[in-house]
Amino acid sequence: MGNSWFQFQQFRVYQDRCAMKISTDAVMLGALINAENPTHILDIGTGTGVIALMLAQRFPKAKVTAIEIDEDAASQADENFRESQFASRLLLIHGKLQDFPESEKYDLIVSNPPFFPDHLKSQDPKRNKALHTDELSFEELIKKCRELLAESGAFWVILPPRQMKFVEVIAEKSGLCLRQTIGIRDSEKKPIHREVCEFTFGKGAKNEIQIALKDENFDYSGSYKNLLSGFLIGY
Repeated sequence: MGNSWFQFQQFRVYQDRCAMKISTDAVMLGALINAENPTHILDIGTGTGVIALMLAQRFPKAKVTAIEIDEDAASQADENFRESQFASRLLLIHGKLQDFPESEKYDLIVSNPPFFPDHLKSQDPKRNKALHTDELSFEELIKKCRELLAESGAFWVILPPRQMKFVEVIAEKSGLCLRQTIGIRDSEKKPIHREVCEFTFGKGAKNEIQIALKDENFDYSGSYKNLLSGFLIGY
């Protein structure tokens, strides 16, 4: 994934100016989100813009707003948006989530946020900003999501299981309830390394499922292929 661009079936994503390239995490989040005809979507920390583009493809009536703190990534995501067939429904905002206005409510908020603590930093400041929680703590993320989320809306996030536990506690204290957990593992014999979770204001039955990316022959599993059908070339 070191190319300057990544080709999807319905759009192309340039990524040479982004510290974080397109990842399995982002693509899985964009594919796994389950929402019923959202009209106002917010993508927090859009990076290359791939999740916003996937959601614009999936929900043809939705307006998707994406916020990104890094100037180069924001500029490149904006270019990716403008060159796509969904350009009229995509809006890029360069800035900090903490400064984002609360004038509009969103029925779907999504994020593939940074999750490393500040003591594991590299020599690349842009990569640090994309990976580490210095610029956006989990407390700040949940607080802002609570303020921006419509009463009947949902917040979807992907994180490693340990970090997701922290988010669950913070969300519960803020009034957001865990409704769904999707565990992702490389194969059936590997431990879960990522969780995609849905949080809402309303309490209800919790749903838990698991997905293995590869089968016993180390080929991509049928579940993984079905998820990416319509997005990646060859699926």
